[in-house]
Amino acid sequence: MAAVPDGWRHADDALHREFEFRDFSEAFAFMSRVAMLAERHGHHPDWSNSWNKVRISLRSHDAGGVVTQRD
Repeated sequence: MAAVPDGWRHADDALHREFEFRDFSEAFAFMSRVAMLAERHGHHPDWSNSWNKVRISLRSHDAGGVVTQRD
């Protein structure tokens, strides 16, 4: 795998990042945009949302659940 992008960390065979927004509406709008991109690319994140925070984990499930160039 190439270098880990700024703001992300590599742990447990995945890339992880937490995003923080002003409020729930902004967090939900972000998730909606990411969902559309993920669907277009056929590459879906594992994620969770708690009010203004969105936590994302990326790994390639079709490659055995590890980080690849797709992530």
